[in-house]
Amino acid sequence: MADFVGAIDQGTTSTRFMIFDHGGNEVARHQLDHEQILPRPAWVEHNPTEIWERTRAVVETALRQAGLRAADLAAVGITNQRETSVVWNKTTGRPYHNAIVWQDTRTDRIASALEREGRGEMIRARAGLPPATYFSGGKIQWIIENVDGVRADAENGEAVFGTIDSWLLWHLTGGVDGGVHVTDPTNASRTMLMNLDTLDWDDELLALFGVPRAMLPQIRPSSNPALYGMTRPDGPFGTEVALAGDLGDQQAATVGQVCFEAGAAKNTYGTGNFLLLNTGTELVRSKHGLLTTVCYQLGDAAPVYALEGSIAVTGSAVQWLRDQLGIISGAAQSETLARQVADSGGVYFVPAFSGLFAPYWRSDARGVIVGLSRYNTNAHLARATLESIGYQTKDVVVAMQQDSGVTLDVLRVDGGVTANDLAMQLQADILGVPVSKPAVAETTALGAAYAAGLAVGFWSSTAELVQNWHEDRRWQPAWTDDQRAAGYAGWKKAVERTLGWVDVD
Repeated sequence: MADFVGAIDQGTTSTRFMIFDHGGNEVARHQLDHEQILPRPAWVEHNPTEIWERTRAVVETALRQAGLRAADLAAVGITNQRETSVVWNKTTGRPYHNAIVWQDTRTDRIASALEREGRGEMIRARAGLPPATYFSGGKIQWIIENVDGVRADAENGEAVFGTIDSWLLWHLTGGVDGGVHVTDPTNASRTMLMNLDTLDWDDELLALFGVPRAMLPQIRPSSNPALYGMTRPDGPFGTEVALAGDLGDQQAATVGQVCFEAGAAKNTYGTGNFLLLNTGTELVRSKHGLLTTVCYQLGDAAPVYALEGSIAVTGSAVQWLRDQLGIISGAAQSETLARQVADSGGVYFVPAFSGLFAPYWRSDARGVIVGLSRYNTNAHLARATLESIGYQTKDVVVAMQQDSGVTLDVLRVDGGVTANDLAMQLQADILGVPVSKPAVAETTALGAAYAAGLAVGFWSSTAELVQNWHEDRRWQPAWTDDQRAAGYAGWKKAVERTLGWVDVD
């Protein structure tokens, strides 16, 4: 019997392949970055062919370095950056254009026109999402309207669309030689094209964006006993392996954090922040700027929904300190520099580089640094950057409490920024609740592995997965209530300064 499960974790900045044992422990991994293509201000693209090549490489290298064969894997799951959109020719396999990344804001006119024309409420009711540049629908429309040949090929069934999971599943199952064109409800629910009640593509939404139904993948459960397909022997695994799990990255992290009970929440700190609250089988419509999304669907069971607060720029704000300002040489140095001062010296940094996501949804916002005086140093800016991560999360937690009535007792956290002890302490201070980090921090890949393993019986139930979860570290809040209230009031003033900076037609 196979002793392990694999997970392809295709993220915004890198691709990795990880292997886990029955206890949910990491056995092996390999990871490679890919290029961030920035052709214009606020445009962000990836090369889909490069991502596929990186996927092949990380799978082959991780297996080789661990001394394992593909036959040692009971199944493989996929998790991916979600709204990033690829349109390719199913006969040639060639993308028509670079993938348009979730951070990209070129579709701001499409989104604002939908709102202005009164279509926003219908989109919210059907898809659980506001019209925004974040989601895939406008990105597909932009490619159809702006790339030569796509419209005609879309209408005759040659041009197909997928988020990155679909792109990789198609290649892994044969590509031009019979590749399977599929996705799962967590990814489909991020397109503005899927009806949350039916878990199927919605004809009225498709008409709004001018997207032919034939372009779209089939939607299958996130953990799929019927399988997404088998890998091809000429692919990176070198033999047939069951592809049995597919989850968007933030939903995968929710599964990896075993947030299976309604009311459980997790926050993932990566390029951005993504806080999900499990609402069970109840579809909760947000009235306070959050997203209603599919959390997961395990086999034939009813879908489980979530409220999500999506924040565009958190970890990437630290990268900005390194790459654009040059005041740190690496992410770890942000903590060292920020610890040189006791507080931010009155400085607030709102990193609205591509507008503000939840709970504001303002594409006209841009980043600001406020409260500067001659007293301030680069250490104050570093600390304000870490505080901005906590304050943006606070905005989402407040909205979540208003929508659901759930008050957090503890926030489960994962992702790269959780390695920053000061950032996590500030998060606990700003929220006023404990922050808990699991022993296995790579919960996104682990969630994809769990989905695949459940599908093939490697794990028997979600209750078994809960037994695998163990706490590694807990941060307790240290600020007084007065400190917390004053700090948040200053943050809200800073957010106001970002609004209306860019004119959106």
